[in-house]
Amino acid sequence: MASSRTQKEIRQRAPLWLVMLLFANLLVMAIDAQENFTKQNMFKSGLQVVVSPVQRATSWVSGAVGGFFSQVGSFGSTAAENERLTRQLTATELELRRAQEALVENERLRELLNLKEKTGYDQVDARVIARDASVWFDTVTISSGSSSGIALNMPVVTPSGIVGRVIAVSPWTAQVMLITDEKAAAGAIIGRLGESGALGSVRGLGNSGLIEMRYVSGLQKVSTGDYVVTTGQDGIYPPGLNVGEVVEVKQGTATQTHQIYIKPSARLDQLAEVAVLLYYPPRRPAPDQALPNVDKTKAVGGR
Repeated sequence: MASSRTQKEIRQRAPLWLVMLLFANLLVMAIDAQENFTKQNMFKSGLQVVVSPVQRATSWVSGAVGGFFSQVGSFGSTAAENERLTRQLTATELELRRAQEALVENERLRELLNLKEKTGYDQVDARVIARDASVWFDTVTISSGSSSGIALNMPVVTPSGIVGRVIAVSPWTAQVMLITDEKAAAGAIIGRLGESGALGSVRGLGNSGLIEMRYVSGLQKVSTGDYVVTTGQDGIYPPGLNVGEVVEVKQGTATQTHQIYIKPSARLDQLAEVAVLLYYPPRRPAPDQALPNVDKTKAVGGR
């Protein structure tokens, strides 16, 4: 009974197996089939047609992602290079600035050394190490003092002109009153010594940064642009040092003196190095106390 049932099932399923065998045979034939001219496997060709769009899309995505990360890496490398170049440029600019400052300083020092030949006096070169807190720095402190031979009232100058005079001294430093200070003064003349009659004195005007010249006769010709030099009559500055240039004149009359304003020749707002002249003014002769027309010999013999 069981055997007859199995045979019946086999006969019923035989057509299905036959169809499956035929399909498998056709599949094998399709795989092995080749085009007569290209000799290309048809199955692989069909599979390539189906897969190629996916491959192109995958390739594009892979290329885009790879390009993106490549650009990100390139941006990072460029940023690092730019930062390196910026640091290098900054260092180069700093070196150039230092070289320029050293060149300017050397030029100032060279001019100070040549100043001795112009004035004929020994000098002590010093640096400005401190300034007064006022607007126009009416006093400065310099880096040399009595140990270098500096004494009170010695004139302080630059190659451009007078700066002021020493008003306080310690062994290693000195304090200088600038010519623009209201308490500063100097004998001066407009034009050349021995040729001009425009004699007077100059005094500071405080925070204006200018110097006023007084006592110049209104009959003397004075114009803006005229230069002013020291006369040596004040007992502080030797004669012939530059004071400054006339920038304004209020003309006087036969009975009224000129009002004259002078811009100092020395750059008092940018002082860095100065020279203290070891200058001692000549002694003034003592006044003769004898009465006029008196013979001293007779006066002594008559006692």
